[in-house]
Amino acid sequence: MTKAQFAVEAAQAKILGPEDVYVKKGSTISLTCTVNVQSTPPSSVTWHHGSSIVDFDSPRGGVSLETEKTESGTTSKLLVTQARSSDSGNYTCIPSNANPASVMVHVLNGEHPAAMQHGGSCGVAPTILLATLTLLVSNLLR
Repeated sequence: MTKAQFAVEAAQAKILGPEDVYVKKGSTISLTCTVNVQSTPPSSVTWHHGSSIVDFDSPRGGVSLETEKTESGTTSKLLVTQARSSDSGNYTCIPSNANPASVMVHVLNGEHPAAMQHGGSCGVAPTILLATLTLLVSNLLR
């Protein structure tokens, strides 16, 4: 047997969603980190905001963490309520037995930037498509 046949996928944390998260000031920051280690779940998962450990007992308050260990892996969910500008920055999920994962959080004061718009039920494209389709059908029916 070769060494390659013994290679095991490196234990890796992953934060679900985009690498840049945009939230409105006053709303809740919700980050979910998954760890792909089934055999030995991490004994702990810590979250860092910049270079500091996220402190659940800090005077800031409104910070909670929920970690769930299942057969399919470990999930750690960080919630920061009443987001403020100082909550912006890099968040890193660090499992005790896997590579960390990071995400950049941007807390916004005013209007939603284009990056915050999510496709689907709202937006300009469906409206333009509907208007074009309506014009096309009405021209065909003349």
